[in-house]
Amino acid sequence: MKIYWHKGKKNIIGGNIRQLRRKMKLTQEQLAARLQVAGYELDRLAIVRIEADNRFIADYEVKALAGALNVSIEKLYEECD
Repeated sequence: MKIYWHKGKKNIIGGNIRQLRRKMKLTQEQLAARLQVAGYELDRLAIVRIEADNRFIADYEVKALAGALNVSIEKLYEECD
């Protein structure tokens, strides 16, 4: 499988995820817990790496993150490079 990077990043929505999480006053641990309750295997370290753009995000994880943050998928991609 060929892995593509975008401007040295493994994802382009990590910064938006961090901003939305902070706006909701959630810790990374709390966001991970929401995802785990919904059935997704994302722990705090995965959230750290996603927010730092150091982890690729599968399409189903984008959907799960949007749900956990109570936003649309489109919101996660707003103003991304």
